[in-house]
Amino acid sequence: MISIKTIKISAFLTIISLLLNACNGKIPGIPGADARKYSKDPEKRVEQNLAEGRGFTLNETFGGGTKGGTFDFASSNELWRASLDVIDFMPLSSVNYSGGIIITDWYSDKQNINESIKISIRFLTNEIRSDALDIKIFNRKCSSNLMNCKITETNKVLVTELTREILKKAATYEKEKVAKRKKARKK
Repeated sequence: MISIKTIKISAFLTIISLLLNACNGKIPGIPGADARKYSKDPEKRVEQNLAEGRGFTLNETFGGGTKGGTFDFASSNELWRASLDVIDFMPLSSVNYSGGIIITDWYSDKQNINESIKISIRFLTNEIRSDALDIKIFNRKCSSNLMNCKITETNKVLVTELTREILKKAATYEKEKVAKRKKARKK
């Protein structure tokens, strides 16, 4: 007679083999699932993983050496830092890191007081990619002394330029961070 434990184990193994077969032997989302993309030499793989910041130490894993939790601040998010750096000339109205939004106050240069802009940046992800930001730019034109104002959303050209500038600066910050990690790990 077959025990229930044996049936459970064989069912589990059958499900795993079906899943792996459905994935053609590749597990999506797991680095190293495709051997063609990684070196056969384990030392080179370890070096590459450490350089990309994918390594870990037992101290970090089991909480040794640190007390309390790990806190990520806005300064550690390259996309957030780049956004603030690019719009640093504008006064900020609302900034919420945990909510993922930056809203500036109305800004106008000294030449044309009756025309001003306002920028809203919403973060959809922390990854540095083109669809990570939802940027809206509003234009306010007033007839005189901020009376009879008309507010419109600006064209996509300015939004595209602002997005490109933020992503470029964020990529630079990311490269610097990886280089710093790599240098620290060599020590």
